[in-house]
Amino acid sequence: MSKTYSDKLHRLVRSLSPTEKRYFRIFLNGKPGVDTKYTQLFEALATTEQFDDEKWKAIIYKSQSIGSKKFSELKAYLYELILKCLQNYDELHSIQQRLNHLLQSVAVLFKRGHYMDCRELLSKARKLAKQYESFAHLIEIVRWEKQLAYTRMDVDFLHKNLGRLQEDEARAMEQLRNAAHYRRAFFQAYTTIKKDPLQRGSDRVARLRQLVEQEAFSDPDAAVSHTARVLYYRTLSLYYHTALEPEKFYETGKILIALQESQPHFLRENLSDYIATLSNQALACGLLQKYSEVQACLVKLRDLQPITEDDRRKIHRQYFSTFFALCTYTGDFGAGRLEMERCLAEAEVFDLRDYETGSFHLQFVPICIGFGDFNRALDHLNHWLAQRRTLGREDLQSLARMLSLLLHFELGNFLLLDSQLRTSTRFLKRKNRLHELERRFMHGIFEAIKLPDARGQREIFAKIKNDLEAKAQEPETRALLQTFDLLSWLDAKARGQQFATVVREKYLREMEARQS
Repeated sequence: MSKTYSDKLHRLVRSLSPTEKRYFRIFLNGKPGVDTKYTQLFEALATTEQFDDEKWKAIIYKSQSIGSKKFSELKAYLYELILKCLQNYDELHSIQQRLNHLLQSVAVLFKRGHYMDCRELLSKARKLAKQYESFAHLIEIVRWEKQLAYTRMDVDFLHKNLGRLQEDEARAMEQLRNAAHYRRAFFQAYTTIKKDPLQRGSDRVARLRQLVEQEAFSDPDAAVSHTARVLYYRTLSLYYHTALEPEKFYETGKILIALQESQPHFLRENLSDYIATLSNQALACGLLQKYSEVQACLVKLRDLQPITEDDRRKIHRQYFSTFFALCTYTGDFGAGRLEMERCLAEAEVFDLRDYETGSFHLQFVPICIGFGDFNRALDHLNHWLAQRRTLGREDLQSLARMLSLLLHFELGNFLLLDSQLRTSTRFLKRKNRLHELERRFMHGIFEAIKLPDARGQREIFAKIKNDLEAKAQEPETRALLQTFDLLSWLDAKARGQQFATVVREKYLREMEARQS
């Protein structure tokens, strides 16, 4: 039996839901002759937040002198026992597990000659597999039906049903191939986008356009199953967002939400894709200033009941990420401040190895700037900069450098700013990220710190804002400015007003213009 040296047993036990823990206790007590040490260890692990092998060993063995090997074997056995229990538990809640169980049962019965019982189970499995579009299981079910008839020498059954079985098999194989094609396309689009999340440059838009100009994306009817159609619209949604076509991004999202909600049994089995759809639709509504629809998406996200721990993390991440973006756009920084505290409190229940708050720290920066706490904003920015970098974060480095300069300016750290400007310039040049937007902003900051009087600084900021306004309409910079409204900050400095006031005024003007 393999040894368990790490804390994986503790992490597994701590990740169990209250229902799963209760199920395991029933599962354990129903096994005759089970050593109570397993129960003792399970309860000790379930009630202790911090990993502490020595403490648990003392609870189980008290003053007995034992080798580490014995305790490792105990932990390894308990780990395997929990996994077996969870497999049983998932059979009650997962269609895929139920189908696997049914087909395993068919194999067991077939080996022992219970052919009629096999046919009964295959009938149940076929119904489930068709309802949930489990094409691989459907192919296996057809194989078993033919194998049963062959074994029983049931020529009459084959004569009457062989055509139907061959047709079912061919259809399932085509649906499996069709869904696989759209799945490949979706992940190609997703990977292309995540390599450069702020849409700087046109090369990847061209690559994505080539992807969606395939014949498979010429007509939604080319997707021959619900699964494939969902992937069809998810891929198009990614493309329209990347190509900066917000109206099509929004319309595709509406179709996708309606499609997913039309088959609620799929959502009871897998919620992950629906969470992503709601998050993207909230973004689309935000880009088109349909803020009431953003709120509707937030309500749907918050009301979702997670199926898996990953769902729980995604709902938390997408809800708060969308909420903070909405606060940043509308200037409601007070609400953002309250939710920021709730976000951090909720994040404490997640295992930090599986969940990072790092992505939120960058969103916390404009929220803190909005209510005037520049020191806290700088703390969150430094926290974000200290996080392990990934491809998905690389382009945000240019924004982070500009925010760092901005915050040091707000805090009056002018001596530090001079060296920060040189360091940031070198960094962005090395990363090939010193675009025109960054260059003009950094030059303006350099000019502003040389002027001692507020009037001169306001004139400099007004000039920077005027220089950047035309630049901000270009696709390669528009997405970056969605994360932080740099133009409103420059406008606030030029007019001698609070950043929150300028953002709120801008939002109200936009709402008034939409209504007129």
